[in-house]
Amino acid sequence: MIQLEEMIEGYRRFRAVGWERERERWSELAEGQSPKVMVIACSDSRTDPTQIFDARPGQMFVVRNVANLAPPFETSHGYHGVSAALEFAVTQLEVDEVFVLGHGSCGGCAAALTGQFDDADHGEGHFIAAWVDMLKEAAANIRSSHASLDDAAFLAMEREAVKVSLANLRTFPWVIEREAAGRLALHGGHFSISEGRLYLLDEAAGEFRLV
Repeated sequence: MIQLEEMIEGYRRFRAVGWERERERWSELAEGQSPKVMVIACSDSRTDPTQIFDARPGQMFVVRNVANLAPPFETSHGYHGVSAALEFAVTQLEVDEVFVLGHGSCGGCAAALTGQFDDADHGEGHFIAAWVDMLKEAAANIRSSHASLDDAAFLAMEREAVKVSLANLRTFPWVIEREAAGRLALHGGHFSISEGRLYLLDEAAGEFRLV
């Protein structure tokens, strides 16, 4: 388990090697950023999108949360962190693409499918349950089509979460407008941790295809 001391050692390696190697790039980034893609990924420690896509500093605008979820558009008062990040990426940075990245062995998707925290009320798990409630309908559909919650059921849940996020993204007016005008493209994918493989969503077919 990494602790502060190890983190500092990692920083020193980065400073001596990574930063030095990309020194010119970091100087450019000090003046501002202009990524062309936003990635909505899970907070899971095993699925860092910059590592999976071998991205250079400044190439991707990334927001990470439990189960890589994009919420639907709403204007109620509250702390809408993902919506704010999306708005910034689309309207201010004017990214060309938004990519929703799901992954295998996702704890958030598992919680949605099993209802692990449904009775948490205001105890531990309350915020998790409220957040993954976005997957309630998808989870119910998967439970009804799988006699037992086997590996196939959990994989289906992870992939449905990507589809739910894409559908939710298309409720934001400035996403709708830009996609219709061909100025913004939405994509979905699923990274298999056990295989180290990426599957891209073919939305027309509703299937994930191996890259």
